[in-house]
Amino acid sequence: MVLFDLPNHLKDKIFELRFNPENMLSWIISYFPLSESEKQEIISISGKDLSDGFHSIFTDNISEEEWDKNKEQIKKKFKDELFDIDNV
Repeated sequence: MVLFDLPNHLKDKIFELRFNPENMLSWIISYFPLSESEKQEIISISGKDLSDGFHSIFTDNISEEEWDKNKEQIKKKFKDELFDIDNV
């Protein structure tokens, strides 16, 4: 259950939000590591201290320009590879 709404520029970078059994936000999984300012914005919006709750699928840091230019391709490739795991 999401009790807050993230702006599109943050939603776009997030792969998954995870909640604990009490429906409290516990993990945020992004495609690439979020910047400190993005983390602080999410903490401010959610009202939750998530200092250990930020995780990313990829460890590389990419620029905003690179993300904007390639995000659809990155998301598609990731989803295609993830779904292909079941076929192996």
